[in-house]
Amino acid sequence: MAAKKASALITSLPASARSKEEGAEQTALAKMAGLERGGGGPPRSVMGYTPDEKLRLQQLRELRRRWLKDQELSPREPVLPPEKPGLVEGFWQNFLKPGGLWRTQVYKTYKAGAFVFTGILVPFWLTHYYVKYHLLYQPYGAVVSKPKIFPGDTILETKEVVPPLEIPDSHH
Repeated sequence: MAAKKASALITSLPASARSKEEGAEQTALAKMAGLERGGGGPPRSVMGYTPDEKLRLQQLRELRRRWLKDQELSPREPVLPPEKPGLVEGFWQNFLKPGGLWRTQVYKTYKAGAFVFTGILVPFWLTHYYVKYHLLYQPYGAVVSKPKIFPGDTILETKEVVPPLEIPDSHH
């Protein structure tokens, strides 16, 4: 209100007096606001923060803390939409699904094949190898040698008589 009276007073004065009055009015207003030069109180750096500035800084710190805490992801995040598998990947996912028909059939076939190989073929091969290469050449194995044939003997199957040996008289 005082400023309105002062501005009304200044406008009623002549132009030469008006400039001095304007300067005086501005100085008076600055003193009222505590903004005069060198004036009247300790420098701002000594004063510290005003209560409004302190409250503002505290609120900003709290806001930053909340923002940083909000940036942390929970164990359930990020929630991504399920990816649609391609043709080959979809086949293998269904093929390898636990309890699936293909998986059980492959497992049964594998188990049967493993049993046939390790339970039948390998023992049969080992037995065959042992009989063929070890058992028949032992001293008490079933080995029969052919009987010796001498001149004049009769061959049983053909009833032939073996002729006597010819001994040549002449020497070379």
